[in-house]
Amino acid sequence: MNMKGSIGVIIGNRDFFPDRLVAEARVEIVDLLKKMNINGIMLDTEATKLGGVETFQDAQKCAALFRAHRDEIIGVLVILPNFGDERGIAETLKLADLNVPVLIQGYPDDLDKLDVARRRDSWCGKISACNNLYQFGIKYTLTTKHVVHPTDPSFVKDLNDFVAVCRVTKGLRNVRIGAIGARPGGFNTVRYSEKILQRNGISVVTVDLSEILGHANKLTAHDGKVKERLDKITSYASRGRTPDDALIQMAKLDVVLNDFIQANALDATAIQCWTSVQQNYGCNVCTSMSMMSENMMPSGCEVDVTGTLSMYALQLASGSPSALVDWNNNYANDDNKCVLFHCGNWAKSFLPDIEIATAPILGTSVGEENTWGALDGRTPAMPLTYGRISTDDPRGVMKAYIGEGRLTDDTLKTFGNRAVAEIPNLQNLMQYICRNGFEHHVVMNASKTAGILKEALGNYMGWEVQVFDEPAQQPYPTRVPDRELVSQN
Repeated sequence: MNMKGSIGVIIGNRDFFPDRLVAEARVEIVDLLKKMNINGIMLDTEATKLGGVETFQDAQKCAALFRAHRDEIIGVLVILPNFGDERGIAETLKLADLNVPVLIQGYPDDLDKLDVARRRDSWCGKISACNNLYQFGIKYTLTTKHVVHPTDPSFVKDLNDFVAVCRVTKGLRNVRIGAIGARPGGFNTVRYSEKILQRNGISVVTVDLSEILGHANKLTAHDGKVKERLDKITSYASRGRTPDDALIQMAKLDVVLNDFIQANALDATAIQCWTSVQQNYGCNVCTSMSMMSENMMPSGCEVDVTGTLSMYALQLASGSPSALVDWNNNYANDDNKCVLFHCGNWAKSFLPDIEIATAPILGTSVGEENTWGALDGRTPAMPLTYGRISTDDPRGVMKAYIGEGRLTDDTLKTFGNRAVAEIPNLQNLMQYICRNGFEHHVVMNASKTAGILKEALGNYMGWEVQVFDEPAQQPYPTRVPDRELVSQN
């Protein structure tokens, strides 16, 4: 597993428990982190007794170490080889003031080793440690099993998932999204609150689409950057019947978009594609958006900033590209299947038969000859995590829904980017989306990461999160604004 950043490690201890338990735990956790390619930052054995944390002085030393590595620590792992000192753990995290996710692990006891010389009592100690963190206002994550040995497969998965939670949390607190152009007039659904996003650490950088198109029109087919981007486009996807002049238009626009991204240190973009680019420039921007998403720089259409934010979140959770899609059609009479669709900007990972084409629906209003650059391709069967993040402006909060299902190989005869999704409890999901004012766009990712997203978005970001993980006996709850209050205002 590759990751950016390091994990701080606190090894809790109480001196009336055997010292060898701490020494053994240190060796085991160092070995595990090495095998998982995780860089761990922990006290040296010379800094405190066995490198553990027990006293306030130990906490001060460990906190100072963590502060010295503040820029690289994305999460903290607390190891309890015995009961541990709850105050030392809480004081360390308080003094370090990292504001990162924390995972609490406790070792299991052996039934034949419950004598004074060999017992651990981590089962009880973990409860005390969590109680103190709760009192201190420090958020934390629990392992699947209350106590678990580091070599247990469930803990290895827990730690893998925790690292992903850390990635999501850190990424969302510092993400920069480019809003390129104005929201299309006919898409009120993608309106959002830039101020609510900023309160959550999410910055939006805006630019008028005329600036982008103006710069693109100043370029020519002979410019080195245009030739370079043209080569990247034609090596990325089959050109099909795309005319040379349309490919050059696409390449020029691609140059300007990439320059804007680099100049503003953006992590993702939301672009006004419908219908200004086609009417005022003469091509679709879908291929460029697909290339960016494939290269882990998510790009969403119709200036759907929170949709693009959702793409970024799911990408951080899985380490693979996301796609912004429409909840578009029913699939025959199957209540748990639907068609996902868009004109053609999904990442190549979803489109093994990718080809540059036109956007027939859009072409009916702007002329199909002005829509070259859309991608055509069918997504085959693969895992599915879906999700959507939104700003609920009347209530002033961030909200999200997430869930899992699968993409299928069911027959689907249509054009554009398309997929068939099978989602348990789909009808209840659609009720929830409609009653709670979510957008018609959702994000899909070829993973099973709903649990990671729930922990990151709900626990650490503090957003309202609804998880659709299994069929419900009753409809999922709705959160609608108080109509009387709204009408009085």
